[in-house]
Amino acid sequence: MKRPTQVVILAGGRGTRLAPITDTIPKAMVPFHGKPFLEHTLDMLREQGFEKVLLLLGYKAEVIQEHFGDGSRVGLAITYSVTGADDLTASRVRIAEAELDERFLLLYCDNYWPMRFDAMWESYVASGRPAQITVYTNRDGYTRDSVIVEPDGKVAVFDRGRTTPGLAGVEISYALLERDTVLGLLPPREALPEGDMLFEDAVYTPLAEHGLLHAYESDHRYYSVGGHARLPLTDAFFAREPAVILDRDGTLNERPPRAAYVTSPEDFRWLPGALEALALLRGAGHRVIVVTNQAGIARGALTEADLEAIHARMRAEAEAAGGRIDAIYHCPHDWDEGCTCRKPAPGMLFQAQREHHLDLTRTTFAGDDERDGQAAAAAGAPFVLVTDERPLLAAVRSLISDPIATST
Repeated sequence: MKRPTQVVILAGGRGTRLAPITDTIPKAMVPFHGKPFLEHTLDMLREQGFEKVLLLLGYKAEVIQEHFGDGSRVGLAITYSVTGADDLTASRVRIAEAELDERFLLLYCDNYWPMRFDAMWESYVASGRPAQITVYTNRDGYTRDSVIVEPDGKVAVFDRGRTTPGLAGVEISYALLERDTVLGLLPPREALPEGDMLFEDAVYTPLAEHGLLHAYESDHRYYSVGGHARLPLTDAFFAREPAVILDRDGTLNERPPRAAYVTSPEDFRWLPGALEALALLRGAGHRVIVVTNQAGIARGALTEADLEAIHARMRAEAEAAGGRIDAIYHCPHDWDEGCTCRKPAPGMLFQAQREHHLDLTRTTFAGDDERDGQAAAAAGAPFVLVTDERPLLAAVRSLISDPIATST
């Protein structure tokens, strides 16, 4: 199959939950750090290889049209379909039928999620299903669940009303769709209704009932302009304060032998250049977050209090050398406990993402072990391997001088 080049964005609602902001502008135009929310999304779409965008507008359509025009300023070909301000989303898509490509990506204008389209496309093709939605796993209770996803990725239940028992995860758009399936020309042959209704109810619910809806699941939090409570979080995310994530043992300090552990502050020995690397990162304005497997806690080699004492010394010595460690996350579980935090699982990276509003697709992770690289890949983060030949200091110097080259 040929990957799509078109994105269709639903951007026509009144955004009443954001009043009085939306008394004068549509919610997609709420500004963050010098550009409208929608422009942040369009920049990401261009970076991910998309070429054209169809905006389905309604309420205050002229504000969006005047700002973006034909899209040349943002490097995209933008066209518009304008319907009534109170039309529901199924109607907006049906009216734009003639402008839809054979296969397209569908977005809601009020959700931003750091998309890695290559991984999404691979999942879609492998699934063999005609439609794929993106599902935030919602393990942190960020919002209300709306789906049940089976282990093979099939969406067993799509319930926008959120009344079905056992829901786990929420659909956030970023959906890959076939035009003919949406229009009912292919199975399950349920066309978009003539009556006014929401697109999700008209398309996703019957597709799920027929076993034709796939889920691409992500633990990476999405950000939105859906309501006032979300605006501060979205603002913090789009501030894009630079950060790096570092492994501990073998990256910052001497790695103990296998099945041995640093059990006291006196056992902690910095690797050559590691303190200088932390100072360089602080001077360049980068936050430093450390993630470390500490199975020694589960094995009785040290306690949580011992680990806290080790990290207190580590932080103090980093500060004394001109650096700073902003946060430390550790996994206390044994090797075979099956937790989601022990690397190569990405759980600690996602915890850091949520608590520090990171964009993991732009946050380099440096470590000395293949498990670090696997965790980075699972989280969608660029990875730098630290070795004796290329220690942390060399990696940090490269990162600061050319972050793009370092993280590719």
